[in-house]
Amino acid sequence: MKQQLLLVPILFFCSFLAYPHGYVKSPESRSYLCRKEVNTNCGQIQYEPQSLEGPKGFPQQGPADGEIASAGLSQFSPLDVQTAERWKTVPLKTRNVEFEWYLTAKHKTTKWEYFMTKPDWEPNIPLSRAQFELTPFCEFHRIETPDNTVKHNCVLPQEQTGYQVVLAVWTIDDTSKAFYQVIDLSLD
Repeated sequence: MKQQLLLVPILFFCSFLAYPHGYVKSPESRSYLCRKEVNTNCGQIQYEPQSLEGPKGFPQQGPADGEIASAGLSQFSPLDVQTAERWKTVPLKTRNVEFEWYLTAKHKTTKWEYFMTKPDWEPNIPLSRAQFELTPFCEFHRIETPDNTVKHNCVLPQEQTGYQVVLAVWTIDDTSKAFYQVIDLSLD
């Protein structure tokens, strides 16, 4: 009986470890900069930048408007605070960008997509679908299980300058979930 009681917590813990998670390491995402303590007052996300998992299907589904940065998870709601000065921006001099995801657990993948805020977006209101171009400027489809590091070479749209936000979405193949990462950029 003791062995059976011990087996339940062990199986639960092992299934938790195998659950997929990941974040954008470069250019550094908002949540990753929280982990590095470059962004401050971020709440719980500083301990788990890889945990921004929400419903898949953006832009038709996915996190609600105003909750995109937190993937709709209340424990990460500090990420949804949006002002022109709130978040550290990553300066980019080129439109050719290599996005690097770090996956803390691998999982069968449908696709990765990258969306960008519109040229005339309003940085002082919460992120919403109205703020983003709803067609990804870059996407990759892949059904197999990726390595722990995944890199995508993309070209950012020319129309956007200054402070812009990229929404990176990693869609899991065999669940109803996707991982969401926002990246605050400063573009020349």
